[in-house]
Amino acid sequence: MVQGSFVQNVPFIPVTVAYNHAVQTPFFILDTGFTGDLQVTPKIAQELGLRVSGVTQSRIANGQIVAVPTAIAVAAMQGVAQIVQVLISNSMPLAGISLLTKFGYTAVVDCKNRTVALTP
Repeated sequence: MVQGSFVQNVPFIPVTVAYNHAVQTPFFILDTGFTGDLQVTPKIAQELGLRVSGVTQSRIANGQIVAVPTAIAVAAMQGVAQIVQVLISNSMPLAGISLLTKFGYTAVVDCKNRTVALTP
């Protein structure tokens, strides 16, 4: 099980992200409205040495469609690694539904007790 935590009213989960020889385990907002794998900031992308491999059109929260650079990386949780698409945006780091699907996780977000858990 992957344990997350709440910061104010926002659920966060840790995800290890690697590219070449760089590895980081930042906390990502668990965003059920984000259908992609991961989104990172330009700073995290630079620290990992991610290479932009494409651009995708994404609809952001206000409904606007924007061009977002993408890269490929490896994400790992509980000793399992998967190739993931990473969007690079000035927004907050996000973990989306596609990531949970790739790892076969069920997300349990308990707002009353302020807990977050991902179970296989």
